[in-house]
Amino acid sequence: MTHTAFPAWPAVAADLIAVAAGRVPADMVIRGGIWVNVHSRETLPGYDIAIHSGRIAAVLSDASAQIGPDTQVIEAQGRFMIPGLCDAHMHIESGMLTPAEFARAVIPHGTTSMFTDPHEIANVLGLAGVRMMHDEALMQPINIFTQMPSCAPSAPGLETTGHEITPEDVAEAMEWPGIIGLGEMMNFPGVAAADPKMLAEIAATQAAGKTVGGHYASPDLGADFAAYVAGGPADDHEGTSEADAIARVRQGMRAMLRLGSAWYDVAAQITAITEKGLDPRNFILCTDDSHSGTLVHDGHMNRVVRHAIECGCDPLVALQMATINTATHFGLEREIGSLTPGRRADVILTSDLTALPIETVIARGQVVAENGACLVDCPHYDWPASARGTVHLGHELAARDFEIAAPEGATTVRANVIGVVENQAPTKALTADLPVRGALVEGQGDICQIALVERHRATGEVVNGFVSGFGYTGTMAMASTVAHDSHHMIVVGTDREQMALAANRLAEVGGGISVWRDGAELALVELPIAGLMSDRPASEVAERAQQMMQAMRDCGCELNNAYMQHSLLALVVIPELRISDLGLVDVRKFEMIPLLELQP
Repeated sequence: MTHTAFPAWPAVAADLIAVAAGRVPADMVIRGGIWVNVHSRETLPGYDIAIHSGRIAAVLSDASAQIGPDTQVIEAQGRFMIPGLCDAHMHIESGMLTPAEFARAVIPHGTTSMFTDPHEIANVLGLAGVRMMHDEALMQPINIFTQMPSCAPSAPGLETTGHEITPEDVAEAMEWPGIIGLGEMMNFPGVAAADPKMLAEIAATQAAGKTVGGHYASPDLGADFAAYVAGGPADDHEGTSEADAIARVRQGMRAMLRLGSAWYDVAAQITAITEKGLDPRNFILCTDDSHSGTLVHDGHMNRVVRHAIECGCDPLVALQMATINTATHFGLEREIGSLTPGRRADVILTSDLTALPIETVIARGQVVAENGACLVDCPHYDWPASARGTVHLGHELAARDFEIAAPEGATTVRANVIGVVENQAPTKALTADLPVRGALVEGQGDICQIALVERHRATGEVVNGFVSGFGYTGTMAMASTVAHDSHHMIVVGTDREQMALAANRLAEVGGGISVWRDGAELALVELPIAGLMSDRPASEVAERAQQMMQAMRDCGCELNNAYMQHSLLALVVIPELRISDLGLVDVRKFEMIPLLELQP
């Protein structure tokens, strides 16, 4: 394994001092820019940045003394010089890309640091999968810090994963070079109840001096929330309201405001800063989940910063929330997050702080992107066969596997139905009176079938249910092996034959997303690595993803980024109602509930 070598500060400190003093020429000088200082929240015109050994040696009003015959000089021409952007919480797997291809996609958008929780692959491949993600991350020309996943399964007793993560796994991972902390602690009821396993994972992380990530998805901000905070999580990205953001920072947490492909939670929370006047240094921006289409066509952290500004946030405050605030939270303030001496030379040149065009990107003192083009190699890990053959259905599925039998003699049945909420992770727990035809319960109107197909242990098990909100019409089905967090297979459809076709297709190709209508496949996104990712170029995967989303629209779905809604229908730690391999889960109570209630 070859990791991208980057010298620690002690190894180059003497050289940085010599360059700053003008005794030794710099490797690179960025000349004549406006220095955006996120420590003092100022814009300072007429500054130069001297860079040596991948780090900033000095920021001076005149760095002529630092320029030698071999110094690379970049003319800023009065543009703003801002720190490289940091994504504080995200899952690379949600981009449908490996770390290398994800890096290639976001580098032109100015992202130079990511804090990634690979709990998706942990559910499929366990600690071995986390190590693969960690190792490929360390090979990249930008900073990808890995958080050791904490919850696989996310809710013990309510789902079955391909592998489980143990406190021993967490303790082992804390010794790896790229591990920055513990990934989001999704089992918030477990923490609030002082579950020994959860507390052992948190203790191992704190003993290593690293940050514990949070995930508190309950609207209850009373005693349960207080108990969760007392358990040690230091941040949270599940807030959806101003009250959520305020509660978190008042209790000493960092509030992470997310804008992903389908999560639009910045506008509702940023008023805590823009209207209530809370200290912005305890607020952080992140993406959480961005699929490849968003990355290629809309952007990454630059998109989030622009959005925060559009929501009324001062541009310099928005930049702090995507740079120094993040670095400070993870204990890396002396390493990344600002344009000051000693830090990694991660610099963006932009002509406008509000529109934020990303014109030049420098990472670790190397020009890595110009005007939207990635200029560096992003090395690939040699993914083994064990990471590619992960879809095990047990048998070829047929329409009968998706039948829902009605109680004998019933003509109408009351069913519990998952209700999709556009642009948010939570769902609604609904009920509906559904018709019975030929002794089988059928969907009607906007209500169609959902099934969770076990794919880790070849048990052949299929759990069936109902979902509303997608707006599908005609004879169709959509299947995905991206099914947060246990990552079995989710199949949604209006026709059982199409559901079987879609599921079997994914078994054939080793995982991904498949959309069918009238017996024909409309779109296929192949994700052969753990059934979650492709190692093909981001642009190619994004094109397939766009075709997939168009196929969803062709089947009648008009929701924004409905694929993300589909992929979260088995996420049994976010209210209100979800499906797992064990049945329907009422996440408000963390209890299993029946699909069919008594006949009305």
